[in-house]
Amino acid sequence: MEKVKAFLELTQAESDRASSLTFPPHRFGSECSFYEYYALRGIRVDRVEPGQVFCTFKVPPRLTDREGKLASGAIANLVDEVGGAVVYVEGLPMNVSVDMSISFLSTAKADDVLEIIGRVLGQKGGYSGTSVIVKNKTTGELIAEGRHSLFGKHASKM
Repeated sequence: MEKVKAFLELTQAESDRASSLTFPPHRFGSECSFYEYYALRGIRVDRVEPGQVFCTFKVPPRLTDREGKLASGAIANLVDEVGGAVVYVEGLPMNVSVDMSISFLSTAKADDVLEIIGRVLGQKGGYSGTSVIVKNKTTGELIAEGRHSLFGKHASKM
């Protein structure tokens, strides 16, 4: 138990860094939330085609773990966001995640550039299935592969 407690405790430098963060209150619809600013800042949409979205993302140090690797939660977040974006229809409510399955195959480190490809696998009624591939853009190494199921009242036809 003591090992776990020691592992989870922040160092003084980590505590000081977290305490120095300042974010004004979020105004819905007018600016990014803390979550969007922290987790998604830097993602770039390179191309959008019917049923597909192609993005790049340079791994920022803020999303790495203590070993300097992209945190698995950050990878899951990318799968969630890109999987949701590929079925998003402007002007309609966002779909809700129903299920997500991710295979973590390799790691990425700070400053690696990732290629993220989201594809619609199929839609039936309000249910959509997507696939998201995360790979190192330089080496082509597959970092993760995710399947994402979503439900929305107004699913688009791809």
